[in-house]
Amino acid sequence: MKQNITLSIDTQLLKRARACAAQRGTSVSAMLAEELRTMVEREMAYERAMAGALALLKAPWDLGGCAASWNREDLYDRKGLR
Repeated sequence: MKQNITLSIDTQLLKRARACAAQRGTSVSAMLAEELRTMVEREMAYERAMAGALALLKAPWDLGGCAASWNREDLYDRKGLR
């Protein structure tokens, strides 16, 4: 369902918008509707991407590490230094 809206814009801007629409073979109304649709879709895509990124940050990452099989004395061979 479509609904009409009323815009208040500068006369010169309207003249240029009509010329631009005519060059594209469309109307000012259709041109504005398409631009609004694009803006809304871009905003929705951003919100989805942000939600996905935040979900990834909350999830723990498995870095593939293993439990240590050594202790400090094994690493530094303290007995051999004394």
